[in-house]
Amino acid sequence: MNRLFVSFLFSCFFTQVFAQDWLISPIAQKSEVKVVKNGKIIELTNGLIARQIQISPNAATVSFKNLGTNEQFVRSVRPEARVTLNGKTYNVGGLYGQKEHAYLLEEWTNQFTANATDFQFARHEITGIKPHFNWKPTTWTSNKNLPTGKELVLYFTSKNAELKGVEVAVHYEIFDGIPVIDKWVTINNKSGNELKINQVVNEILATPEEESAVVGKPEKMRKPQKLYIENNFAYNNAMRYELSDQATHWKIDSSYTSQVNYNYETPCVVEVYPSLGVGIDLPINEVYKSIRSYELLLDSYDRERNGLARRKMYRTLFPWTTQNPIFMHLISTDPEKVKSVIDQCAETGYEMVILSFGSGLNMEDASEVNIHKFKALADYAHSKGIKLGGYSLFSSRRIDDENDVIDPVTGLPDKAAFFGHAPCLASKWGINYLKSLKKFIAETGFDLLEHDGPYPGDICASTKHPGHKGLDDSQWAQMTMQKEFYQWLNGRGVYINAPDWYFLDGSHKIALGYREVNFSLSRQQQKILNRQNIYDGLWDKTPSMSWGFVPLTKYQGGTADAVLEPLSEHLTDYKQLMMQYYGAGVQACYRGPRLYDTEATKQVVKETIDWYKKYRDILNSDILHLRRPDGRDWDGIMHINPTLKEKGFVMVYNPLKEAITRKIKLPLYYTGLSKEAMIHTQEGKSIKYILDRNYDVEITVNLPAEGYTWVVIE
Repeated sequence: MNRLFVSFLFSCFFTQVFAQDWLISPIAQKSEVKVVKNGKIIELTNGLIARQIQISPNAATVSFKNLGTNEQFVRSVRPEARVTLNGKTYNVGGLYGQKEHAYLLEEWTNQFTANATDFQFARHEITGIKPHFNWKPTTWTSNKNLPTGKELVLYFTSKNAELKGVEVAVHYEIFDGIPVIDKWVTINNKSGNELKINQVVNEILATPEEESAVVGKPEKMRKPQKLYIENNFAYNNAMRYELSDQATHWKIDSSYTSQVNYNYETPCVVEVYPSLGVGIDLPINEVYKSIRSYELLLDSYDRERNGLARRKMYRTLFPWTTQNPIFMHLISTDPEKVKSVIDQCAETGYEMVILSFGSGLNMEDASEVNIHKFKALADYAHSKGIKLGGYSLFSSRRIDDENDVIDPVTGLPDKAAFFGHAPCLASKWGINYLKSLKKFIAETGFDLLEHDGPYPGDICASTKHPGHKGLDDSQWAQMTMQKEFYQWLNGRGVYINAPDWYFLDGSHKIALGYREVNFSLSRQQQKILNRQNIYDGLWDKTPSMSWGFVPLTKYQGGTADAVLEPLSEHLTDYKQLMMQYYGAGVQACYRGPRLYDTEATKQVVKETIDWYKKYRDILNSDILHLRRPDGRDWDGIMHINPTLKEKGFVMVYNPLKEAITRKIKLPLYYTGLSKEAMIHTQEGKSIKYILDRNYDVEITVNLPAEGYTWVVIE
């Protein structure tokens, strides 16, 4: 075959791949919701995915497809939701008559029937999407744009006389440029009587199974890997969503009698609901809102690609997670020391001071004297262009028998809490705690809350706490209070560091994932361990969603070789620790009494921050994982962003005690470059590289002993 013709075909293939890959090039098609097939189907689509809901004789999803791969995610029809009201369970929508549940053919749906006892589809509404809460970004933010798209609402009513006036609405959002649909349920009580909401299941999907297993229990079998669901009912300090999720349940389907598993135990039905139920009494003329589930259709089993898809979901749908101010952790509240550090921040380019744990800050003290003291410090910080915030502990502490969570078995405040002892957020103390923090933040003008142990899902059997009635509603009530607090903070532009997964309701940053006592180890150990934490912690989180740690003074024990003070005596280690974190786009908690102690130290800090700000956009972009740190050879990561001048940025480290030269292959597909790349090391001269057929180039790097370098790709 003619070489020119082969080259032409190869070029066309490249062009086609880039034109279709939503992770590299923006998708031109906008979201739309339309009625098709003679009014029988409502379709949500954006060019990447399509969900079809048949609305006659009742409503149910009959197709959910990834348009890029043509992969179908519905094998069997299920109701659109399920609710338990006043102790009785009802399907919301639903179609019946499917006999084969391994797959669904379009011609079958014409024969499906409705069940009169289910909530029946009444009407629909199509609008543009609206923010779920107010967001006011006041720090550096890589994406200040809220998502765009369409919302579809299906309204359902019941023929049951007991449910007259109760309207259930199922909401769907589809977003421009990303293969995600969001879904939730609202219940409007116009019945004239208080309505007990025991449970709400906002999503039910019968999906194709992930593997063929003749025997095996569902908990040991693979769940579908290309349907990623994230809901806003997650907590527990895991620092990862999968371990924090409390509401996504994979179940078996005994009606699927042609499945391979002998005991019909394949996990192939997903439902989203809070495990402990809702348990609230909905007053007349009020509206209940369920959990929201975001459903991302993936097109690959590749870990890196799927991680990039999740990270783009966060950046697009929850843009507050792209806020990433440069902060320092101060261990004092002495006004003169605080002002001195504020001055140091202004001089070196830092943007925020956090009054850390152990600093003496008490944000629960909303007295005039305390507020006056910290308002003066906040005003001083603002006059210098610096933001000020502080630390508050909610959970993992004991208040008293009256206000702590009560164990439902013992009836005592002894075993119910995630952290052993903890207050109930819906107790008198908890309600006053939130009021005090709101008053303190509003009146001092604080810009950040570092919230340690936000509500971690504790249940409470007390019947005396004013914020909940008993055990049944205790978790839902506390979770609702927690979310409303974080959304209030977002509306004021207050940044939130919190070690629980509240990103979908306004949290900005969570820990990267580390063992605190490791910061008592030697600085040499910390360097490698920190790079491992960065490498491992950024598969599914963006750099701006994570914080690390640098102990300027003693923390969790250790000897002099663990800390950086006196800073001037450990400048090499100080700079490398900063470069490791800033080079990953991750803010660390530089915890101590100051940022610098000498002019030489000041220059090191300032130069590092200047370097970070020069490359801030690309350093806050997603990373590809090149080689995990092991202390035996080089390790590195590469940031990628096809929308910037700097398409890629590589950080490479040498843990060895001698200088090394290495050839490193750089995967450039996600940079958006298809033919050639201009690459330079540090601020050196650019060299042209031709990409191979896998979009890779191979470069040679020279690394100093126990040092590092960086490479820029344009």
